[in-house]
Amino acid sequence: MRLLLITIVCILFVAMLAVNLYFRAKVLRAYRVLVQNEVDFTPGQIFSKLRVEDEIIPRYPHSAEAIRNFSNYLQLSIKMTTVLMALITAFGGILMWFRHEI
Repeated sequence: MRLLLITIVCILFVAMLAVNLYFRAKVLRAYRVLVQNEVDFTPGQIFSKLRVEDEIIPRYPHSAEAIRNFSNYLQLSIKMTTVLMALITAFGGILMWFRHEI
């Protein structure tokens, strides 16, 4: 049981690292396009889909797809990393519990 938990924690850690690197590349690619097109926004705007559609897209309609991609990739990256961190913490806690039992 302990070996299984250690394996799960290791796999989840590697998955978190892979997801982080994948989305980091996607976010940086989208951000590079936004910088080249001189799109200006605040963090509050980019994390709100409503504000993206109401405030940023009308000012920069030529970069609408890049803006949406950047916002979506950034939000998805944060959500997936949060879930994976919670799983790693949960399985790590279970592993520590079993360490005292054996």
